[in-house]
Amino acid sequence: MLLFTLSLLITAAYAVSPLAGVNIAGFDFGVDITGTANLASADPPLTALGGSDGAAQMSHFAKQDSLNLFRLPVSWQFLINSQSLTGSANNGTMTNGTMGNATHTNSAAGALDATNSNNYDQLVQACLATGAHCIIDVHNYARFNNEIIGQGGPSNEEFANLWSQIAAKYKNETNIVFGIMNEPHNIPDMKIWAATVQAAVTAIRTAGATTQMILLPGNDFTGAQTFVSNGSAGNLSNVHNLDGSNTSLIFDVHKYLDADGSGQALDCSSNHITDTFMPLAMFLVANKRQAILSETGGGNSASCLTDLCNTLTFINANTDAYMGYVGWAAGGFSPTNYNLTMTPIGSAGNFTDQPIVKQCLVGTRMGGGIASKKRMVRKTL
Repeated sequence: MLLFTLSLLITAAYAVSPLAGVNIAGFDFGVDITGTANLASADPPLTALGGSDGAAQMSHFAKQDSLNLFRLPVSWQFLINSQSLTGSANNGTMTNGTMGNATHTNSAAGALDATNSNNYDQLVQACLATGAHCIIDVHNYARFNNEIIGQGGPSNEEFANLWSQIAAKYKNETNIVFGIMNEPHNIPDMKIWAATVQAAVTAIRTAGATTQMILLPGNDFTGAQTFVSNGSAGNLSNVHNLDGSNTSLIFDVHKYLDADGSGQALDCSSNHITDTFMPLAMFLVANKRQAILSETGGGNSASCLTDLCNTLTFINANTDAYMGYVGWAAGGFSPTNYNLTMTPIGSAGNFTDQPIVKQCLVGTRMGGGIASKKRMVRKTL
């Protein structure tokens, strides 16, 4: 009976996840896992702002690779221009304690800074121009300056204020996806964290963004392997829309395939199908929920080309459970000097994909590959 139940999770041979793409990093540079940000280290992936050509990268991924989901990390501090370490934001000039049109402050309660939020919007608009879905990802690890939101740090109301402003700006963009928070970790009380997430969801919907997808993150860096066991799934299942439904509320999970799961090593050690993605799929299907794997990846190494391709083959074959995946990462990362680089080699109009992108992110979505891999996955069960 167990084998029969597991086999039901393998869908039609040529099914693929509706959404797939790449993280376009840079606006998040300078943020650490304490939710502290050095805005001087932010590196907007836009040539107009002196960075890499993230717009051309997304255009390439969309046109040449048929990818249709891009995640755009940015720090809370950058959006409101709140400096928490040394230096100043590198996209404007500091004058009398101000940047752009907002006061330079360490408070989490500020309004969106006109200069900074408009600079970030350039990346968002470049993403939308491709026709893809675009995830606005607040990359702060459930913290602001080393204090947990709703649990000793910024209040739920302050967090809701941030999301209310963001949602009001993009409420008419149906392809926007709201990524509530990147990788919460060491959260003392998941019931309280679920209330914090609920405050953000309520703010987004009240601001007029009533239909767009919202990604709900869990504890342990929103790790897929512990998403059920650590109480994330159960507590976040209570988060709802204004009408009490959970429509378009999608679980947000991450999983790296290196030995310690940190996403730093060049080599991978497992595809984690049987210990992570299969059990989570069973929970999702049983509870009529879906997840997006918004961070995963590996080096351009033989082990990762095997493991990540197998993982994404499984994700693509189980559309009832998984809406899609986003590889980490391109944008501001070097195409040669970063272990997990997905930044294409070359320049606009002449890009060549990294092997991990060509073979795994893109190659596993081809019908023939899915069919052959599907039989292999089923056989291993």
